[in-house]
Amino acid sequence: MRLLIYGAGVIGCLYAALFNEAGYDTTLYARGKRLETLNNVGLLYEVKGEIHKSNVKVIEKLTDDDCYEYIFLTVKENQVYSALKELSNNNSPNIVTMVNTLEEYCAWEEICGRGRILPAFPGAGGSFEGDVLKADLTPWIIQPTTFGEISGKKTERLLKLEVLFKQSHIPYQIVKDMHEWQLCHLAMVVPIADAYYEANNPKKAGCERNVMNKTARRMKSNFCTLHRLGIKLSPKKMNLFRFFPIPVLSIGLSIVFQSDFGKTFMYQHSMNAPDEMKQLHKKFYSYIKDKIDR
Repeated sequence: MRLLIYGAGVIGCLYAALFNEAGYDTTLYARGKRLETLNNVGLLYEVKGEIHKSNVKVIEKLTDDDCYEYIFLTVKENQVYSALKELSNNNSPNIVTMVNTLEEYCAWEEICGRGRILPAFPGAGGSFEGDVLKADLTPWIIQPTTFGEISGKKTERLLKLEVLFKQSHIPYQIVKDMHEWQLCHLAMVVPIADAYYEANNPKKAGCERNVMNKTARRMKSNFCTLHRLGIKLSPKKMNLFRFFPIPVLSIGLSIVFQSDFGKTFMYQHSMNAPDEMKQLHKKFYSYIKDKIDR
């Protein structure tokens, strides 16, 4: 199975290393400074304090007849359209869009071809320190790599993707409605990112009681609103946000923000992608307002 990772950021590099380590023929599509670094020193990543080097292949150009069974799109949301335009004439059948989004998937298919999009979301986070990738997968119970067909059906390509993740030791889950799942995900992560941007000291946002209280109120309100709009909360555990009292949520959030998990998976992404998260903030609340006004 030939795999292409389109995008050499934290997520793309981590999945490329994991797929390659599992024995899959993996290629990483990179540009700019990351391409230069990968060509000079290779893909270096840290595991339990030790530096490893992946022998993943790196390319800087993609031809139309360069075919892969799966292309994993690991770019920011504001880069999706340009990426799909580039992939529109490529003969690869499946594009796994590992992206934060509220876009209608049919709009993406209009660019790259009907039936090619397979919506997904990564369960990972971290950062680069110099030339070394310091990232990890999120625990399954918190947020595994999530994917599903637009139709909600179980298909052959979905089952093949399941095997790929399983053999690469990547926690995963298949959901019937990726759009609903993305809505619920943003209902949680948008207030989290806002907390870092509004805190006096983003690194210690969890210590600022007023920020945690505001974040808890926003999160609870988001999930209660989605439920009232008839949107099925996915996964089911998201319903807990509807029932926990604000003080309890605030204390829980404070603990998570100050944990190693918070520093690795929440803080790093929020601070490294503020433009993306602020744009998603606007899109999420605009989407909710539009639904309420109908």
